[in-house]
Amino acid sequence: MIEVVVPLLTIYIFIVIGFLLKAFFKDELHDKTVTLISVYALQPFLTFWGLYDREIDGSLFLSPLYYLGIVFMMLIVSIFIAKKLFLDKKTRSIVTVAALIGNTGNLGLPVGLALFGEQSIPYITIINLANIFFVFTFGVYYYSRGEFSVKKSLLNIVKLPVLWIAIIALFSNKINLTLSEHFVNMLQMGAYAGIVIQLIIFGIYTKSIKIKSFDLKLNSTVIIVKFGLLPTLAYFILLSAPFEPYVKGIILMELIMPLAVMNVNLAALYNCKVNEVTSILLYSTIVFIPIIVVLNYILNILGWK
Repeated sequence: MIEVVVPLLTIYIFIVIGFLLKAFFKDELHDKTVTLISVYALQPFLTFWGLYDREIDGSLFLSPLYYLGIVFMMLIVSIFIAKKLFLDKKTRSIVTVAALIGNTGNLGLPVGLALFGEQSIPYITIINLANIFFVFTFGVYYYSRGEFSVKKSLLNIVKLPVLWIAIIALFSNKINLTLSEHFVNMLQMGAYAGIVIQLIIFGIYTKSIKIKSFDLKLNSTVIIVKFGLLPTLAYFILLSAPFEPYVKGIILMELIMPLAVMNVNLAALYNCKVNEVTSILLYSTIVFIPIIVVLNYILNILGWK
């Protein structure tokens, strides 16, 4: 238990730092500026470092397909649950999609490092790209209730530098490009800086959002889908999946990451009960620590580490 809790608590220290920075500096600390630095400056380093010199096999490209396949199957189940339990259209949208937009980047990378080591970075990176695709298509659709352009959402994905850096890194890996030790060290510095600032950003957004309401039925439903139904479905699908055991563990871990801040962003953008979505985000983040401890035990029993 200690081997999992201690790394997670050290990871959460950076989240607390981000929270305190926002609490102290308030409007002097611009959320968007820090996010832009992360997305356009540091995450490309992390992506390139994670992909270019790792041993790559077919499972690397198959893992995001399995991830999306499980997500889409759960989406169908969530649509059914939302229609049966809720009458309000916006609430149905939240129940349908919120649990499926996980924090595969900000928390997925550091937690993956804590549980699986550096071998997890290529898989987490490419699964995160798959999650981004889901967010900017199905996520936008359900939160906006149809008030969006699919073309524009897809263009937003194309504009992300991480996508192109990933392609360059995979090509460099394919041709066995050899970089100098100094350049690799520079990539590693940027990569770890990217991980740290992602956690700080998460803390900043956590402080910035306000909670004015708590819907017990809505919270409970999303949490059950996220930490109950989704991992159960994933387990049975991954049992027969053609992966090394630790890859199955990585996919399962990514699927149970707590709700991403993007849920709040989309809810605010399309006026879809942002306070309720915020409460679910914070609740899922709080309960994540005991859940990841349980997951670690399960992974050890299954031999998926």
